[in-house]
Amino acid sequence: MTLILFQGLIIGFSIAAPVGPIGILCIQRTVSKGRVHGLVSGLGAATADAIYGSIAGFGLTVISGALITQQFWLRLVGGAFLCYIGLRTLLSAPGEKAAKCSAGGMLRDYGSTFLLTVTNPMTILFFAAVFVGLGLGSAGGYGNAVLFVTGIFSGSALWWIILSSFVGFFRSKFNSRSLRILNVISGLVVLGFAAYFLLSIL
Repeated sequence: MTLILFQGLIIGFSIAAPVGPIGILCIQRTVSKGRVHGLVSGLGAATADAIYGSIAGFGLTVISGALITQQFWLRLVGGAFLCYIGLRTLLSAPGEKAAKCSAGGMLRDYGSTFLLTVTNPMTILFFAAVFVGLGLGSAGGYGNAVLFVTGIFSGSALWWIILSSFVGFFRSKFNSRSLRILNVISGLVVLGFAAYFLLSIL
């Protein structure tokens, strides 16, 4: 059981670690708002990964089939929302100090990255392949699935803790001008991901 939990942790960490639109947003929000906002943004993505891992692991074929069937619309919504986030980041004014950690602000940060991650239903296929490859659908599969999904969330959350803490440590090095440059670069990169995301559905 410990091995299954560890396998999930490694896979969750590996999924989160590559720098994509969520990573860019986490870095930008950590620098502009503070490490708590960056961490909360990452946890939104970790939650979506855990949900998709659960769908694949517990064999909820009706839900997974429906999501995969509707992937055109999900990707369209995700791409459009990514465009909105990219433009908002690009045009946002830099803050001189960390934003107050209000519940509303953190909920928006969490919800935005959750939505961006959950609109990629192909993640289900990845987790389904992993579950089959590791033999977690065999006897005792439900118990194994719970451990594995717990590991996925923990591994992903661990990456976001490391990233937000590391970036937050250097936050004091940024002045107003460098924050503005970061916002522009982050916004352009996110818009680039949005363009790729939308073109992939054609």
